[in-house]
Amino acid sequence: MVEAGTAITLAVAGLASLFMAWTIGAGSSGSTPFAPAVGANAISIMRAGFVVGILGFLGAVLQGANVSEAVGNELVRGVELSAEAAIAALLVAAVLVAIGVFTGYPIATAFTVTGAVVGVGLAIGGVPAWGKYQQIAALWIGTPFVGGGAAYVTARLLADERAPERAVVPALAGLVGLLVANVEFAVLGADGEGATPATAAARAIGGPEVAVSVVVSLAFAAAVALVMARELRVNLARGQRRFLLALGGLVAFSAGGTQVGLAVGPLLPLLDPSSVGLAVPTVALLTFGGAGLLIGSWTGAPRLIKALSQDYSSLGPRRSIAALIPAFAIAQTAVLFGIPVSFNEIIVSTIVGAGYAGATARNGAGVSAAKMGYTVLAWIGSLTVAGVAGYALMSLL
Repeated sequence: MVEAGTAITLAVAGLASLFMAWTIGAGSSGSTPFAPAVGANAISIMRAGFVVGILGFLGAVLQGANVSEAVGNELVRGVELSAEAAIAALLVAAVLVAIGVFTGYPIATAFTVTGAVVGVGLAIGGVPAWGKYQQIAALWIGTPFVGGGAAYVTARLLADERAPERAVVPALAGLVGLLVANVEFAVLGADGEGATPATAAARAIGGPEVAVSVVVSLAFAAAVALVMARELRVNLARGQRRFLLALGGLVAFSAGGTQVGLAVGPLLPLLDPSSVGLAVPTVALLTFGGAGLLIGSWTGAPRLIKALSQDYSSLGPRRSIAALIPAFAIAQTAVLFGIPVSFNEIIVSTIVGAGYAGATARNGAGVSAAKMGYTVLAWIGSLTVAGVAGYALMSLL
């Protein structure tokens, strides 16, 4: 039985988490996945916000456990977050992200949440988790170079007249199919553990699991490539748009899987039955966070969708495809290793890479340097301010 005081504290923490989920849905997970598609006029701003909300919800429920565990239990060693600490961290991060939403600048959500959780954790006597910080830093620092570089190379390849588009695009679609076949889903594994579609198929078929998984993955990739090739033969422009929208959907799904943990992760230490007398399944917590993402996407995402699709770079279908493929790959890497990552950083990096490829090709300006400079400063500042504010607030409490 939960005591009245504990119930009130948990309710306040839940509201703080819901507010954080709303700001994430309105910001990074709601605005970034379909921004390149909107920039390429493949989907309207309002329809993009609606679709990304649903897909983000599904991604949160099916893929959100790893990042949630990392945010809740792996950022600080030696202590568990108290209810007060979770509330303080979530409120500090949510306020900073909300400022970004209403000013039009994409604050890096993962930076604010990570900084706030670490700040409050240190304030209550925890010690830094240096090993986890190294993983996080490697992904955060590598994202602009890997994501932007891959987008640049892909965009240049698609623009090269020597490489026929009807061959390059199906090959890229096959690569995406190969990635999808090896993405981990919670519902495919036994005993609560996730499994990839290729692994699940291999177990159902029987035989050597690794070998069968490889065959299944390659077969699925080939099937996707053949379908894409057929679409392009029938209608090149329509095939491009459909591929672009499919990529946007995959990125939106991945956004939910990576971002929900930023909202509900701090609640995990609070739901220990031995301390509060209440057992809450992880899937229920992810559903709660996913609902917050969905509401945020539907109510607040259009503003930043416009900012990312129109202010950062003017993208056509080819460069939009080039931006979304590495974004999907990086997001799934974060899901696999349980690393909190900002979707703003991912998608802005790939948009800039693809946009710069177009600017290089025509010797013109395709990327707003001033806008990017302000954005990078906002990222760095959000991490620093969140950490200091979280530490100060928790010390006062």
